[in-house]
Amino acid sequence: MQLRASDAAQALNVDEKTVLRWIRHDKLPAEQIRGDYHINRVDLLEWATERGIKVHPSLYDLDDTNDGKPLPLLSQCLEAGGIHCGVPGNDVPSVLQQVVNLLNLPDELDPDFVLQVLLAREAMGTTAVGDGIAIPHVRNPLLLRLPMPKVSLCFLGQPVDFGALDGKPVQILFTITSPTVRTHLHLLSKLAYALRDDRLRQVLKTPCQKELILETLREIEADIGRNIP
Repeated sequence: MQLRASDAAQALNVDEKTVLRWIRHDKLPAEQIRGDYHINRVDLLEWATERGIKVHPSLYDLDDTNDGKPLPLLSQCLEAGGIHCGVPGNDVPSVLQQVVNLLNLPDELDPDFVLQVLLAREAMGTTAVGDGIAIPHVRNPLLLRLPMPKVSLCFLGQPVDFGALDGKPVQILFTITSPTVRTHLHLLSKLAYALRDDRLRQVLKTPCQKELILETLREIEADIGRNIP
């Protein structure tokens, strides 16, 4: 799951010097081993997603297995996680506390631990992706050992400062929880793709139209791979 700077450059369609500059000046997570930078594939996808940078599809092709099960649709996971309106909170910790309360976690999973790992991920760097949207999630899905993947969509009762790069406060949260790294990457990439689609962006401007949001996501998923003029 580790990439060299040259591999990351190919995945992001830039030259290696640009990747090295991002590591040194733009907080692209990397570990230096015997003089060479190594970048975790999950970290690279998250970093690129937060900045709206498109990545090559090969970045999603991981070697870990998924027990032979097909990867879920984003719309299916959103149905499982739910769409929630008017979620209260006036700062990041209080908002994420409310999000955890809405996740419908298994009894054996401590909500305080889930909140802790969400806050720890946020402390590493904002999960805000611009235009008032954030994607809080657990950096290592294996910590939770969840039985099924879910994506919850929360419309906040009031905008909250997540330290977004564009300076805009956040009012929409997509929270991803998944049992495997592969599923996590799959959902993150599909969500990033969907959020670049004007159809979803327009629907999100009028909060809590639950059926319309799901219908729009299904349309976008159906269009993936088609040659649409």
